[in-house]
Amino acid sequence: MLTVGQIGVITLLGFLGASIFRKSFRLNWFVGALLLYALYNFLLTRAFFSIPNFPPAAGWNWLGKSMSLAGMLVVASLPVFGVRRTGITHFQLRGSWPAFLLLALLCGFFFYMAVSNADGRDDWETIAFQWTMPGIDEEIFYRGVLLLAMNEAFTARVSIIGTPIGYGGLLTSILFGLAHGMSFGESGFDFDMIAVASTGAPSLLLLWMREKTGSVVLPIIGHNVANGVFTLF
Repeated sequence: MLTVGQIGVITLLGFLGASIFRKSFRLNWFVGALLLYALYNFLLTRAFFSIPNFPPAAGWNWLGKSMSLAGMLVVASLPVFGVRRTGITHFQLRGSWPAFLLLALLCGFFFYMAVSNADGRDDWETIAFQWTMPGIDEEIFYRGVLLLAMNEAFTARVSIIGTPIGYGGLLTSILFGLAHGMSFGESGFDFDMIAVASTGAPSLLLLWMREKTGSVVLPIIGHNVANGVFTLF
């Protein structure tokens, strides 16, 4: 139900965008993007928790992250997508230095926040997980495969500080925020707007870095630093 709800919100926003960007909207790619999100969640949750986690004693979702990562790499390898087009490459576009500067500033900020709010080092499993899996898996999906599909659905672009950003990119960031701040329980759907904003807004910076460099490498680094640095102090 949570996946259905998240897709429902993005569908409404998508058709709102389609009414604005009629000439640059392609329905087949938009539907494909929604199906990709459903597939991603299916894999991430280990077939909606029907498959036990592995290792069994693990405190974090290693298997689900591995399944969703593997699935999205397969999707990225399909001819209609392409590994390079999804940003799964170390190659950085010419003129990418502002993205490197932004990454350095973000990393410095997160280290400062972690040291200023130190509450003790976490266990080794948490450290290993937070410095690897979230950034690799989520960036390859949200700023890689899903972004490509959404960009193909909404082809119009505007230049944001010298970098072309489209409505589809905005939708990926909104969906990223919903994935972290939307929940479903006995009382129905609930939105933690602080969680939505605190994850969706920074993801716009990751989106900008991805579009500026043509690669998910810097977003992966930034994402894992943001997650991992707080586990060390």
